[in-house]
Amino acid sequence: MASVNIRELVLETLLLINRDGEYSHIALGQVLGKYQYLDKKDRAFLTRTVEGTLERRIEIDRIINQFSSVKINRMKPVIREIIRSGVYQLKYMDSVPASAVCNEAVKLAAKKGFINLKGFVNGLLRNISRNLDHIEYPSKEEEPVQWLSAIYSMPEWIVRKWRKEYGEEKTEQILKAFLTERPTSIRCSCSKITPKELKSRLEEEGVTVKEYGEIPGAFLISGYDYLDALETFREGCFQVQDISSMMVGEWADPKEGDYIIDVCAAPGGKSVHLADKMKGTGTVEARDLTEYKVNLIRDNIERLGLSNVVAVQQDVLELDETSLEKADIVIADLPCSGLGVLAKKSDLKYKMTEQMQKELAKLQRDILSVVRRYVKPGGRLIYSTCTIDREENEENAAWFADKFPEFHLVKQQQMLPEQEAGDGFYIAEFERKKADLE
Repeated sequence: MASVNIRELVLETLLLINRDGEYSHIALGQVLGKYQYLDKKDRAFLTRTVEGTLERRIEIDRIINQFSSVKINRMKPVIREIIRSGVYQLKYMDSVPASAVCNEAVKLAAKKGFINLKGFVNGLLRNISRNLDHIEYPSKEEEPVQWLSAIYSMPEWIVRKWRKEYGEEKTEQILKAFLTERPTSIRCSCSKITPKELKSRLEEEGVTVKEYGEIPGAFLISGYDYLDALETFREGCFQVQDISSMMVGEWADPKEGDYIIDVCAAPGGKSVHLADKMKGTGTVEARDLTEYKVNLIRDNIERLGLSNVVAVQQDVLELDETSLEKADIVIADLPCSGLGVLAKKSDLKYKMTEQMQKELAKLQRDILSVVRRYVKPGGRLIYSTCTIDREENEENAAWFADKFPEFHLVKQQQMLPEQEAGDGFYIAEFERKKADLE
């Protein structure tokens, strides 16, 4: 098989994300899927360079602008991504020699048709390499927002919002957690295998496994090449799911035989968790808007071999008359700003705006107004988001409890991103009164 230039794949992936607007996890998945024959070292280099360049983009752009006569936003997209990934390698990948970074960047620029810019690319990267100890940053004392933004590569509007909501110290802890490399969190498919057996089999496959004691059957894994290479994954012995996301199933704690509607279910992690907890009884109806999303759910159902969960294409904003007051539990993990999952999807911080966040908060209210009607008297609604924004979380929960007094807020929790495991995540549990007040 013909060899492939790994830095060219880095460039291809970054262009998909930053030029074409594709989400980072999808773009990286596409490229890694297309080149499955890459060895472990090349896959690791590709993943780390792409994710690191995205995570540190604000800092990287600041560095480039300090040394370049042509500012970053005026560069050709191909040249911009070559230089960005080069600066990331120079600053954060000690194992890569500076000479190799510069030489490979020049070759790539020429290969992509920018022969006349070889000197520019070479000169800029070598200048930055020589001056990495002399980068200018804002003053932490005089410009705390700008300092946090530059050091942790977080847009200033988000930093301001979090400083106001969480304070200086907690905000910095959150920003640090997003840039900390973490293991993959998985949940045992207990209908197929016991947690003890799963741990043993994973270790036989060369995976480093650590139990996450707070949730039964939850593990943190690392040291593997990629998931599809693991027999245990292909056989549906476990589901990749964030620790915080698993808490939705733990809070829901369904009884055997329950009827559950998961209204924005893709890719289906919470739906299959609930189905697994009911031990083959009851029904989970996993709904989502598009055929693509429904197929993602079906893929997970099929891999895990579950018979008590079904995927359905349904517009969440359109009232389904056949579901009125039928569900024991409604799971409403709703579209949100995603600012709690930046450790995995760092490009979201560049795509999101304050206005978009406000529109999402309103959309969440519109959806809740519809799906509440599926909860039977005495049933429960679990509302969750993967963000840490009060407007989308506590404020929406308070609005819902006030607007629809037949629902009682049982409990709520805002989880902040942890350095070892766990995304930023919010859950609120509501119970519908048995005596209907409508």
